[in-house]
Amino acid sequence: MNINELVGSFNIVGSNQDAEENNYKGRLTLALDINNRITAKWFINNEQLQKGTGFFKNDILVINFNYKGENDKTFKGVVVYRCLSKDLLDGFWSEKHGDPLYLGTERCFRINEFLN
Repeated sequence: MNINELVGSFNIVGSNQDAEENNYKGRLTLALDINNRITAKWFINNEQLQKGTGFFKNDILVINFNYKGENDKTFKGVVVYRCLSKDLLDGFWSEKHGDPLYLGTERCFRINEFLN
């Protein structure tokens, strides 16, 4: 698989980095910048925008992300996806100030957008 095959949009399902494994859904959009690096945007539960940049090697995608949370505080973390195919990503993530006893999880399913 090559980096160009990852460009596109994905539906996501995930669980947060806590004991309750609070679930969420959203959308992930992957693109390439002028240096052929991954740029990512997540829209979680139709309310929270997260952004990140990353790199891809040996079917592993690593993205450093950040977002504004409560009281306009910036949260940062990293997500690692195993690219099972160009249409299916299986990942785990951690935030800097998250519960260190847990990892969040995320599965991404490509959205096939057809032109009529």
